[in-house]
Amino acid sequence: MTLLLPFFLGFIVAAIGITPPGLINMTAAKVSLKDGRNEAISFAIGATVIVFFQTFLALLFADFINSHPDVINKLQEIGLFIFIGLTVYFFWKAQKPKLPMSETKIRSKTNRFFLGMLLSALNLFPVPYYVFVSITLSTYGFFYFLEPFIFAFVAGAVAGSFLVFYLYIVYFKKREAKSSFLMNNGNYIIGALTGLVSIITLFKLIKGYFG
Repeated sequence: MTLLLPFFLGFIVAAIGITPPGLINMTAAKVSLKDGRNEAISFAIGATVIVFFQTFLALLFADFINSHPDVINKLQEIGLFIFIGLTVYFFWKAQKPKLPMSETKIRSKTNRFFLGMLLSALNLFPVPYYVFVSITLSTYGFFYFLEPFIFAFVAGAVAGSFLVFYLYIVYFKKREAKSSFLMNNGNYIIGALTGLVSIITLFKLIKGYFG
């Protein structure tokens, strides 16, 4: 099996998982509108660094996690409390008075880079996502848990993730004049997304315990 296949699979799987509007890509779009494309790219690079480690660890421990569903439940429990906290934070932040752009303090690229890392690290859902996908692909003979295939898949996932982040950045930046809604309501949108993730996770946990 050529290494192009796991790279391509990693690319497609990552793009599918990240393309729907979510916390990280919507934040990348918001940073692009507020602080500029370069700051948003710095944010995206930081988020992608964590994607590398998440994907790599998910593949390494796929067999173990798949045979111990209680591990996934624990990850979901932790993620639930984190996203509830993020929901409260973003709705609280949305209530604060907004400064004019000229008075808004522009943060350094370093801060945006680490912000991307932080939000990506708090998003625990890629781990079970890549575990499930990799085991499914392995079951059908499209992927093997061997070192070359793992690195090829991870490289594809990193490339796919960054491309989607970049497309969000470019799309919203090109439509900056028409994106005042996102600028004024970005925290509400992100808060709603984290709230939705919290609700979905809660239902999954309830179904797992009582289903």
